Amino acid sequence: MDIAICTLGCKVNQYETQAMERELLRRGHRLVDFGGPADAYIVNTCTVTAVSDKKCRNLIRRARKLAPEGVVAVCGCYAQTDPAAVAALGVDLIAGSAGRMDFLDRLEEQLRSRAPQVVAVDDAMKRRAFERLPAGGLAERTRAMLKVEDGCVNFCSYCIIPYARGPVRSLPPDEAAEQVKPLSAQGYREVVLTGIEISSWGRDLPGQPALIDLVERLCAAGPGLRVRLGSLEPRTVTEEFCRRAAALPNLCPHFHLSLQSGCDATLKRMNRKYDTARYLESVELLRAHFENPGVTTDLITGFPGETEEEFAQTLAFLRKCAFSAMHVFPYSRRPGTPAASMPDQVPKEIKEARAARAIALAAEMERAWLEGQVGSALPVLFEEERDGLWRGHAPNYAEVRVPGADLHNRLRQVAIEGVEAGALTGRLL
Repeated sequence: MDIAICTLGCKVNQYETQAMERELLRRGHRLVDFGGPADAYIVNTCTVTAVSDKKCRNLIRRARKLAPEGVVAVCGCYAQTDPAAVAALGVDLIAGSAGRMDFLDRLEEQLRSRAPQVVAVDDAMKRRAFERLPAGGLAERTRAMLKVEDGCVNFCSYCIIPYARGPVRSLPPDEAAEQVKPLSAQGYREVVLTGIEISSWGRDLPGQPALIDLVERLCAAGPGLRVRLGSLEPRTVTEEFCRRAAALPNLCPHFHLSLQSGCDATLKRMNRKYDTARYLESVELLRAHFENPGVTTDLITGFPGETEEEFAQTLAFLRKCAFSAMHVFPYSRRPGTPAASMPDQVPKEIKEARAARAIALAAEMERAWLEGQVGSALPVLFEEERDGLWRGHAPNYAEVRVPGADLHNRLRQVAIEGVEAGALTGRLL
């Protein structure tokens, strides 16, 4: 059968989609483009904001229009939190944010029988077992992904994800190491550790091992692979974490530390578990132990109650941290979260204006960070050719562009000579 898949949201969703794609191929199906004809369309949904929900509904409607006689199947976080809204769109199969292989079994049954609508959504808060899916990706990918953790218990006031994913579940270290070992032989040069909140990895395992214990294990299991971490909670970064991490030659010095606000009063309303002093301590520890690491973050502008003075504090704190890159989002009111009913909601135009100011500052900081690398030599893993230049990433996640030929999935040393359009430029050594 011809099956098309569209995925919204985070790297965990992308990882889970890749696992489904590989399994569908193993079962003898063909993967086709989402915009063309297919026997079945899968939409893997995200629900992190109300805007995400709207995008999901639009994609589901598009799939239904493309396949009036075919099967439309929906899974993921939006389907988990609001299956009734998904069902109302006339889809054939609805599953949540777990049980991917069971979802594919049900999809095949729908393709055979064209049975009435099936809704198979569990109670995420009752989940206790980690769903095991294979590491890797599709052919021609340079990076494999390995999900090592699922779930979150932070309950930030703006976030619905704990309800969509349930409590923390961890992939045991022995199993994680066994998944990493064959990746080099399969042609991958890098593995990215993903999870809903990987800083919580291990809290449900015997002895409650720390994330750095897992990282050491995986770096040893895949000595020919670069190992890259997903988003970290700032409190994960301690003196011990940095000392042990800096001793790992194949760990990429790229650390994404979620911030969301640079104002302590706003962080408190968000129910974040750190203040700006603790966050800055993490940034300074990383820069003390790693040479020119990539330190990236997320920022929400216009959170309920955020005043102009509080936003000014955030801008000043961003400058102090000097991030290499930032993802900036105007606050999106998410029904079902405490923040949605908070007083002093910020008008849309103010949220967007603050986001624009933060994005401008992010570009300024990124350029300064990139310019600091001119004159150096960096090992670059090349991924694709575009507009006559090969593009890849250094260990610290700086994008690098060079002229060349046949560089896909090759690791080459590059002399960095300049900065252009948010990337480093140079020549192969």
